[in-house]
Amino acid sequence: MNEPIAHSGVWSLAIIMIVLASWLLYRYLAPKTWREWASAGLIQAFIIALYAEMYGFPLTIYVLVRFFGLDSPDLNANLWSTLLGMGETGMFISMIAGYTLLVVGIGLFIQGWRELYRARQRNALVTTGLYRFVRHPQYTGLFIALFGEGIVHWPTIFSVAIFPLIVIAYTYLSLNEERKVIAQFGDDYLEYKQRVPMFIPLPGQWRQFIKSRH
Repeated sequence: MNEPIAHSGVWSLAIIMIVLASWLLYRYLAPKTWREWASAGLIQAFIIALYAEMYGFPLTIYVLVRFFGLDSPDLNANLWSTLLGMGETGMFISMIAGYTLLVVGIGLFIQGWRELYRARQRNALVTTGLYRFVRHPQYTGLFIALFGEGIVHWPTIFSVAIFPLIVIAYTYLSLNEERKVIAQFGDDYLEYKQRVPMFIPLPGQWRQFIKSRH
């Protein structure tokens, strides 16, 4: 691979993005148990791999060129730009779509965390706001944000591989959290659990769910 790759080699920006994203992650997830730390560790690896490739070294493109013979006149650090042969236009489209999902996801993540925090302060079961639509809106927002940034905007070998592991890890973490909530609230939570899905709103509720993130 001798062609120059645009948008790479800016390691100072990569470090800044990794630090900012990591601060946001630990600021709101605040892991305490080993399960929470393990799940957050997967996201940390996702963040590092993503921004190290986005602004540092385009490992995914290098691997595809070196070992899979990818031959494109429009080599770009952005995988979608290279695969679709759309150059800067392809990168711009994926960037807009990815950032849209990122902003929506972060909004859901933060709002879900706030609603849960307020409920815990009152030692109450939260079933309103975003919790009307899903039982774990903060994790739904997290998945949307990571999917938007690491799959839609800037897919890499590591982001594509780690994303499903993150979903699995937080599914198990959610089930563990629910066992504790059931022990605390009993039938009230069981009834709520029966009518409200875990992560994905019911058909027709997505628009209301997203609007409720403010």
